[in-house]
Amino acid sequence: MIKLYYKGMRVNAFGFPVGSQKKDYKKQNNKNKRLYHCSFFSSAPKTSLKNLIVIYDIPEEKKKERDWFRRHLKRFGFSMIQRSVWVGPSPLPKDFLEYIKEIKLKKTFKTFKLAKPYIGKS
Repeated sequence: MIKLYYKGMRVNAFGFPVGSQKKDYKKQNNKNKRLYHCSFFSSAPKTSLKNLIVIYDIPEEKKKERDWFRRHLKRFGFSMIQRSVWVGPSPLPKDFLEYIKEIKLKKTFKTFKLAKPYIGKS
């Protein structure tokens, strides 16, 4: 007897999933599904002085949130100094900080205001 598979699932000759595997697949797929669609924009111009350091340590379990956080730092005009140390214009948008509290990332990052603006590599 030949077993047919489509995208990792066992199917019959017509291409329909076989047995209870379909139910298990749906449960497994929807188990930890969290999507963050919120987008934020900074009111600071891209050419403004970089006088805010953001240091974060977001755990591996929250990888999607960490990637979302990095994308927004780039969008706000921040530059990466090290993997989890970024410098950019201040302040961070208030609605962004409120959303950070909602998704429970507030305790995973710190911000520091610089006395002199960051110049970077010349």
